[in-house]
Amino acid sequence: MDFRTLFEPKTMAVVGVSLTNDRHPANVIYNKNYFRYPVRVFAVNPKGGEYYKEKIYRKISDIPEKIDFAVIAVRADHVPPVLEDCVNKWVGGAAVISGGFDETGRTDLTEELRRIASEADFPIIGPNCLGIYSPDFVDSFFLPSERMVRPESGNIAIVSQSGGILVDQMVKFAGQGIGLSRAVSIGNKAVIDEIDLLKFFARDDRTDVIAFYVEGFSPGKGREFAHAASRCPKPVIIMKAGKSEAGTRAVSSHTASIAGDYTVFSSVMRQFGIVEALDEYEMLSFCEGLSSYPVSIRGRAGIVTASGGHGAVAVDRCSQGGLEIPSLAEDVQEEIRKNLSGSIQKIASLGNPLDLTGSARDDDFVVAARELSKNDDIDCILMLLLPYLPEVTSDVGARLGQLSQEENKPIIAYVPHVEKYKMIIEGFQLNRVPVAHSIEGAVLMVEAMKRCRTC
Repeated sequence: MDFRTLFEPKTMAVVGVSLTNDRHPANVIYNKNYFRYPVRVFAVNPKGGEYYKEKIYRKISDIPEKIDFAVIAVRADHVPPVLEDCVNKWVGGAAVISGGFDETGRTDLTEELRRIASEADFPIIGPNCLGIYSPDFVDSFFLPSERMVRPESGNIAIVSQSGGILVDQMVKFAGQGIGLSRAVSIGNKAVIDEIDLLKFFARDDRTDVIAFYVEGFSPGKGREFAHAASRCPKPVIIMKAGKSEAGTRAVSSHTASIAGDYTVFSSVMRQFGIVEALDEYEMLSFCEGLSSYPVSIRGRAGIVTASGGHGAVAVDRCSQGGLEIPSLAEDVQEEIRKNLSGSIQKIASLGNPLDLTGSARDDDFVVAARELSKNDDIDCILMLLLPYLPEVTSDVGARLGQLSQEENKPIIAYVPHVEKYKMIIEGFQLNRVPVAHSIEGAVLMVEAMKRCRTC
C-alpha cells in the first residue's frame, strides 16, 4: 500500500471545523496547514458557512477538487458516514483524530471503520490519534503551532501509538539537533498499523532510520512485525510500554492494546536484530547514532580522550553494554606517538583508551583518530572531547568530522552541550558526526550500531 498521498498531499479536507470555537482541534489543524504548509486546505462542517472568508463545505463530496488527504475530527459516531463520503469522493486516505472507539468500549464503531476501509481498500490512520506530521508537506496534529517545538527535516521516521510520547520525542529531537523525515501517531491503529508503515518507510527515500513506540501488538502481529523488520534494509528501533503488570493495565485503557509478555517481546526483538530502546533517553541516542551511521558493527571501540577519568568511565559503560575496547599493538601506539605534538609525546597513554592528557592540541586528536580509523580491529571511535583545554580550538569538531568522512569510519563525539562550545558541536554535526551531551549517551550510540542488523 502506497501512503505517499497521505504524507505529501496536495489537497486536504479538515472535517469538523467549528463555526464558534476557534480552538477546536479541527480549527487548529485547518489554520496551521492553511497558513504554514503548501497543501491546499478545505474546511468541512455539515452546517456550511464561511470560515475566515473561505467557504465551509457541508460534505467532502461537495468539494470541487480531488482530495488527497482527509483529517476527521468529529464525534466518534459521526465518523463512519464521513468515511463513506471519503470513499465515494475517491479521497486518497484519512486520519481519524476522534477518540471514543475501542478505548471506550465502542468496538462496534471500530468494526464499522474497518469494514469501510477493507471494502474500499481505503487507508485510515487512527482513530484516537494525532495523525501525520510530514515536514514541508502537512501537519495534522491538533496542537497549536506556538505550543509545539518541531525538529528540522531529517532522515528518521517515528511511528507511535501515543501522540503525547511522539510529541515529547519530537521536542527532544529538536533540542538535540536531530532531523525527522515523518512522524505518525497511529492511536488505536484500527486499519494501518506498524507493519504497514514499516513496509512503507522501508521504501521511503526520505527515511533512513525507522523508530517505533508501541504499547502492544494484536495476536500474531508481533512476530509478523519482527519478520518484516528483519527484512528491512534500514535500522529499526523500538520502545515498548506495558512492561509491568501495572503498565499493561495502563496501555489497555489508553489504546486498548494487548501488551503481551515483555520478556518474550524483548527476546524476539533481539533475535531479529531490532534495536530495543528501554526508555526515551535510549530512543533519542539510538535514533541520533543510527541516523548518521545506519550500519551494523561488531562493537569494538577506540576511545580518545584528554582525561583519564572520562576514559575510565567510558570503558566501564562500554563493558556494561557488551562493547569491546581492544588494546592497541605496540607498533600502532608507536606510530601514533611519533606524530603527536612534542608536549605530550612522552606522557600520553595510548593503550586504549587513548589519553592524550590536558596538554593535547587539535592536531593530536586528529592524529589519534586517523590512526584508529585505519585499524581493522576498531569499528568505531568514541571521541571524548573536553573543549575547555587551553590548546583545543573551535575548529576541532569540523576537522574530526571531515576525517570521519574521509576515512569512512564512524566517530561519535561527546562534548558538553553549552552555548560556548556550539561551534565545536556544529563542526561535528555539519559533517554528520553525532554529538552526545554525556558519555553514556555517546556509548549508547555505539551500542545501537552493535545491536542493529540490517539486510
